[in-house]
Amino acid sequence: MKKLAFLFVAAAVLSFASCGEKTGKDTAEVKDTVSVTVADTTVYGICSDGTTMNCLELATADNDTLRYIIQGDSIFSPVKGGMMCGDRMAVIGHKSGDDLIADNIINLTTLLGRWSSIDKNFEIQEGGLVKSTVTETNKYISWEIFNGRLILAPDTFSVYELGPDSLMLENNEGIFAFTRLKN
Repeated sequence: MKKLAFLFVAAAVLSFASCGEKTGKDTAEVKDTVSVTVADTTVYGICSDGTTMNCLELATADNDTLRYIIQGDSIFSPVKGGMMCGDRMAVIGHKSGDDLIADNIINLTTLLGRWSSIDKNFEIQEGGLVKSTVTETNKYISWEIFNGRLILAPDTFSVYELGPDSLMLENNEGIFAFTRLKN
């Protein structure tokens, strides 16, 4: 019995001694890195002829037809750039029961073109290209819509307003206004 008690005490002492902080050179520090990739939840498609003032009918590349309910009024409308049949659209929405609700709709066809402000002069082109027509220190090099936001690399914006001749973009630095240049 004394041998069993001695073994128990010896095991306890060894286990407590091994729990201490390691300071020797033979201990290796392991660092875990986690890479989190955020998926783009934007739905892309063509505005179809079933579109009305309160409903966007969107024909997707997967041959699906989605119907988004548009809530809001003319002041706080989620639609940026209008809804013309045949225009390419980018939509962020959510499901409410059986309905799809549009939170943000950006007309990509309206977004394309030449835009100018006091210090910027650029053209948003098909395929994610941005062409700058003047020498700028911080010029935009590419564009894409990602989760309902416009990335004009290197900056990211919310589309505050988009019309036939005006574009207003917002980020944490403020609202930036641009006018469309005619060809």
